[in-house]
Amino acid sequence: MPEAARRSEPVGAALALDDVSSGYGAISIVKGVTLSVGQGEIVALLGKNGMGKTTLLKTVLGMVALRGGGITIGGQALSGLSPAKLVALGVGYAPQEQPLFQDLSIRDNLRLAVPSDRMLPGALERLFGHFPFLKERLGQRAGTLSGGEQKMLILGRALMLRPRLLLIDEISEGIQPSMVERLRKVLLAERDAGLSMLVVEQHVAFALGLADRYAVLKLGEIVDSGSAKASDARERVIDHLAV
Repeated sequence: MPEAARRSEPVGAALALDDVSSGYGAISIVKGVTLSVGQGEIVALLGKNGMGKTTLLKTVLGMVALRGGGITIGGQALSGLSPAKLVALGVGYAPQEQPLFQDLSIRDNLRLAVPSDRMLPGALERLFGHFPFLKERLGQRAGTLSGGEQKMLILGRALMLRPRLLLIDEISEGIQPSMVERLRKVLLAERDAGLSMLVVEQHVAFALGLADRYAVLKLGEIVDSGSAKASDARERVIDHLAV
C-alpha cells in the first residue's frame, strides 16, 4: 500500500479513550486522557518516568480501575470485560517488566500464549519468520537469553495469537541499537499486515521512527500530539521531556 494512502487519517478506531481517568487509592494518575489508535496504525505515547504511561496501559487492560471516561476497542466498550474477553477481542500486551518464566524453556514460555497445543506449531512457524534464532533454541531456558533476546521473546509471545491491537510498554529499554532496529522492523511488518499498536516509549528516535502519530503524556495529561513524521516532531517531544 502506498505510504501516502496508509498515512491518511484512519477509518474507525482500534482503540479509543475518551476523557479517561484512573489511579491508585486516593491518588489520581491519569487525568482526562482522550486518545485513539486507528486500524493499522501505530501511536507512540511518550513521557518521562512517573507520568502515568504504564498506568494508562493497565487501565485499558482493566488492571487499574477506570474512574472516569470510556474506553472502546473496535467500537466495543470495555466496561466489565474480563481478561479473557480482552484476548477474545484481539488485545495483546508486551509489558515493561520481563514476565518470563526464567527456568522454563523458550518453547514453554511461548506455549503459554496459546489456549491449545493444536495452535502451537502454526503460531511458532509464523513467529520464526520474525525471530529465526528462536527456532534453533526452543529448548534453551529463557533466563539464559540476553536482555535483548528476552525482549524479543516477550514481543514474540504477545504476537503468538495474532492480536488486532497490541499494547507495548518500553520494548526498547536497555537493549543495544542493533536489536532496537530489529524490533522496529518486526513491528512495522506487523503494522503493514494490519496490526494496530499503542507503544509507550522514552526512546524518542525509536518511537518517532516507528509511529504514525505521537502523543506526550505529562503528569497524567496529554500535552502535545501530532504526526510522528512532522519536521518538528522530534524537537517538540524533546522539549516536553526536558522539563
